Amino acid sequence: MRTPQFDRATVSRGVEKIRQWLRGPIPADAGPANPRVLNPRMWPWFSTRFGRSLNRRLLLRALTPVVESLPEPPVVVTTLPIVSELIGVLPARRWVYYCVDDFGEWPGLDHTALRRMERRLIDEADELIAVSKTLQTKLDRSGRTAALLTHGVEREFWAAPPPTEVPPLTGLERPLIVFWGVVDRRMDMAFVQKLAADLEWGTIVIVGPELDADPALRSIPRVVRLPPLAFAQLPCVAREASVLIMPYADLPVTRAIQPLKLKEYLCTGKPTVVRDLPANRDWADCMDLADTPEAFSRAVRMRLQTRLPVHQKAARARLSHESWREKAQVFERLVIGVETD
Repeated sequence: MRTPQFDRATVSRGVEKIRQWLRGPIPADAGPANPRVLNPRMWPWFSTRFGRSLNRRLLLRALTPVVESLPEPPVVVTTLPIVSELIGVLPARRWVYYCVDDFGEWPGLDHTALRRMERRLIDEADELIAVSKTLQTKLDRSGRTAALLTHGVEREFWAAPPPTEVPPLTGLERPLIVFWGVVDRRMDMAFVQKLAADLEWGTIVIVGPELDADPALRSIPRVVRLPPLAFAQLPCVAREASVLIMPYADLPVTRAIQPLKLKEYLCTGKPTVVRDLPANRDWADCMDLADTPEAFSRAVRMRLQTRLPVHQKAARARLSHESWREKAQVFERLVIGVETD
């Protein structure tokens, strides 16, 4: 969905997509739990009627043979508004919009076109699901009712990492203050800069892909940038950390998000300091929230000394009811359209 630019990120992403197209469909392994993955060719612009019409034809060319080969019309679940042009054209039993972000506010996207396509999706989908209260409220204001289903987490995966070393962390000055995730304009440089300036020792480690990140990030002392690591390595990264952080800026897009990493952070047993945003407030008793660079820096440095407080550790016990298995059961009922008491 990102509008192509003449930059390294666009070239890298373009090469990745071309490789996927040339590779063709990824066949499903034996068993019903393994999906068949398609990579339809698409035109990376949605602003014009021509662009949307072209993408509709390209998607239909890839998806129609698959849908027609099924014993009955499928339930279509989408997290992206760019497929709204397929409603009423692609045979489907039900359409479900699983709203995971406010793409009309994401940096680097064509906001006008995405809002137009999302409006159609909201109006015509059979079921709306939102991952945060902010997104639920946004969908409700459109005149539809959306179900709230926040993200889940696998506690055991994050709480008990294998005793595996993470080579990129070797030799970095301790303690480590760690963030992982997409690095873009949603990160508040003032928070990172203030923390780096106040630290007398240690390293701020930022792990993940860059998408139009602020160039200032590269020049902040005590900050080390690492490329994306394998998902299985992230619990080991957390084990090496003294504090986990989320220095997001207070923006419309960040007020709407429900960060996957939030519950992952909490399951690691490590102190966590985050920006005071709506999705984080439900877990305020499990971590420290900050609304200024000074408060953020102070909270991180305090947790370097105190570690995880007893009351925050006790509050995290309710993560036991946030498993992906439980979330999947609710999701299945919503997607299929089963009524519950």
